[in-house]
Amino acid sequence: MKKPLLMAGLTSVMLLGACTMSDQNNAAGGIYEKDGNTINVRNREDLYNPNDNRNRNLDLMTGDRSNDFGYVRQQKSPIQGETVSYKNMYTIDRERTADAISKLSVGLPTVNDCSVLVTDEEVLIAYDTDAKTKKERADAAEQVKKTAMSVVPRWYNIYVTDDVGLRRDIENIAPLKSNADGAQDTIDRTIKLMTKNSPQGHTKGGMNDHNMK
Repeated sequence: MKKPLLMAGLTSVMLLGACTMSDQNNAAGGIYEKDGNTINVRNREDLYNPNDNRNRNLDLMTGDRSNDFGYVRQQKSPIQGETVSYKNMYTIDRERTADAISKLSVGLPTVNDCSVLVTDEEVLIAYDTDAKTKKERADAAEQVKKTAMSVVPRWYNIYVTDDVGLRRDIENIAPLKSNADGAQDTIDRTIKLMTKNSPQGHTKGGMNDHNMK
């Protein structure tokens, strides 16, 4: 009589443990997540994924994930002729990107202060530098531009200025919405001022810089 009762008890404990583990995996979203044709996806860097709360939930449960690698596997759809959907593509978090660029820039030897504006396709940077000569200013501009290029996607156009008087112009753009009337005209005018008297470095900042007339 005791042996059947013991076996039944052990079975109940095992089933309870399995249910608990299943619930925990569901709560955490599993180790690997599948979304459409994307499988085996670790948590994306939330610099480019600001609306994904799964990152925050996993961070709370498992600790800091900043040392993890990023890995994604994509598979073609088994349905012939089905096109890839881009509706869930991740957009850049402009505020955090600007913060990253400004922090990295002030870490450069000749940069003391740096203001950064990130739009949907441009990065505008005003910085204070100790550089005095033409060559020193050009080298500083190159370093700042390359710093920004290391953070943003390749299609971004990057403009820099060591004229701190233009910082206010850049700050005035910040409250605007990207789709506001005249927003792009204001950005273009500011870029024209930035490129007029400030070195832009030796590297072209972006695939297609604006043709400023």
